[in-house]
Amino acid sequence: MPIDEGQIMDFEPHRQVAVAAAEKGARALQSHFGNILRIRKKVAQEIVTEADTESEKEILAVIRSNFPEHGILSEECGLTTGSSEYRWIVDPLDGTVNFAHQVSIFCISIALSFKDAVVLGIVFNPLSGELFSAMSGQGAQLNGLPIQVSSIASVTESLLVTGFPYNVNEIFDPIITRYGNCLKTAQGIRRLGSAALDLCYVACGRFEGFWEQNLKPWDTAAGALIAAEAGGLVSTFSHQPYSVDQMEILATNGHIHQEMIELLRI
Repeated sequence: MPIDEGQIMDFEPHRQVAVAAAEKGARALQSHFGNILRIRKKVAQEIVTEADTESEKEILAVIRSNFPEHGILSEECGLTTGSSEYRWIVDPLDGTVNFAHQVSIFCISIALSFKDAVVLGIVFNPLSGELFSAMSGQGAQLNGLPIQVSSIASVTESLLVTGFPYNVNEIFDPIITRYGNCLKTAQGIRRLGSAALDLCYVACGRFEGFWEQNLKPWDTAAGALIAAEAGGLVSTFSHQPYSVDQMEILATNGHIHQEMIELLRI
């Protein structure tokens, strides 16, 4: 749901709180990287560690101390309703499997929605120090500098990125068909293991396109806004408007979007 064009709102105070929360969560992640003591399996290949829960605790504490009336939807704690129309959407560790294996591709993702429209997004990789951010209508940044999507106009010249959901075995055939269509056409495909970073890498031109299905709101809320504010196009596989409750996402530089939709059609 878009923000009313006539409604001008200043989300800079919220951005500052989001950055402070991400930095607090990052310290918890850094203290546990390479030092995981407990790994608990949720379902299938989905795991959670003490790093996830401690990072989330720190992030939520910062948000609640500044905006106690706001709702919060977070990966580990679920939904806490608030008395206002604001809702924070938090993933304290996107890329938990990478983290558990000491692969440095993971991040914290924090988004803010107002009246069900995402208006602010922060994605922070604690090890690389890269902080991606965007506010609705104000463009996207990487460590304070403006970023934009690439200008590549064909899939054959594009580097793509994707991910496989935890229930991949249940929907194996359509996933492999789509993957095969793209693999035969693109310059290359990567699978990094963090949807939030995948979206940010589209935003800054490292990838031309990203697609995945069966993601959760905390996986995509911040990154989708950052990609869109960097000039990208974000939709479902069938080119319908994307919202965080959708079960599939396609984000591209815009130039290859229609071609990607054709490749994902099965």
